[in-house]
Amino acid sequence: MLELRHLRYFVAVAEERHFGRAADRLHMAQPPLSQAIRRLEADLGVTLLHRTTRRVDLTDAGATYLARARTILAEVDDAAHAARLVAAGSVGHLAVGCVGSATYSLLPTLSRRLADELPGVDFSFQGEMLAPDQVEALRSGTIDVALLRPPVADLSLALTTLRHDRLVAAVPADHPLAARRQVRVTDLRDADLIVHSADRRSVLYDVVVGLFRDAGVEPHVRHEVGETSTLVTLVAGGLGVAVVPEPVTALSLDGVAYRPLVRPVTSVELALAHRAGRTEPHLLRTLDIIRGMF
Repeated sequence: MLELRHLRYFVAVAEERHFGRAADRLHMAQPPLSQAIRRLEADLGVTLLHRTTRRVDLTDAGATYLARARTILAEVDDAAHAARLVAAGSVGHLAVGCVGSATYSLLPTLSRRLADELPGVDFSFQGEMLAPDQVEALRSGTIDVALLRPPVADLSLALTTLRHDRLVAAVPADHPLAARRQVRVTDLRDADLIVHSADRRSVLYDVVVGLFRDAGVEPHVRHEVGETSTLVTLVAGGLGVAVVPEPVTALSLDGVAYRPLVRPVTSVELALAHRAGRTEPHLLRTLDIIRGMF
C-alpha cells in the first residue's frame, strides 16, 4: 500500500541522487530507505532508479513519477497548512453588524484591529442596523456578529454586555439649550423630538419615550427615522432635538451641539451578540478581540 512517506523517501533520493545523503536528509538509516524504495518500485511495477556504486539516476518513468510526487506532496502540505489556519481561527469569513452609534464611534477602530490581528479572515461590515434587524440577520446567518442594544428576547442568541453608554441631548447649535452645560429631560418638554423608528421596533425609541414619560413629560415626536446619521442631520437642520447614546457624538456635524443629559442620568447597554453554540475558531477569536477592547 502506497504511503506518503514512500513518496517523500523517493523525492529525497531522486533529488540527492545518492541513498546515503538522502538517508541523512531524512534522518534515517540507509538500509530501511533502500528497502522502502524497492518496495515502492515493486508496488508500481516499474523501475524508478538506475543504481550504481557511485550515484543514482532516474529512469524516464522515475522522472515522470518525481514530477507527480512533488505535486502531490505540495498539495498535501498545502492542505495541512490550510487546516492548521482554520483550526487556529486565522482564516474564514465573518459579517459584523453594528447599531448606529457603534458604527461611528467603534467601527473604525474595530475594523482596523480585526484586520491587524486576523489578516486572513475576510470581514464585512454593515452599519446603521437597528437591534431587531440585527437579531433577524443573526438568525438567518446574514451576519455572524452584532453590536446591538438590548433587550434581546431570543434565547438562541448569546449576549455579552460590553459597556453602558450615557444618554445625551443633541440640539441645533442655535437652540437656546445649546448654551447650557447640561440638559434635563424636562427642558425638552416643548421641543419637537426626533427619534428612531417605532415601526422598525427601535430599542432607543422605547428608551427615549419612556424617559420622557417617567419625567412626567409627554414627548412631541416630530420625526421618526431609521438611521442615526439621518437623525443627527435633521437636528443639524433645526427640525428638532434628539436623545442619543453618547458615542453618537463621534458623528460631528456643523449645526449640532451635544449636551449631557441629567436628572435622571440614564444609560443604555451596548452588547455583543452571536448565535449560541457556534464554535468556529475564527468566530471565537473575533469575539475575544472585541471583548478585549472594553
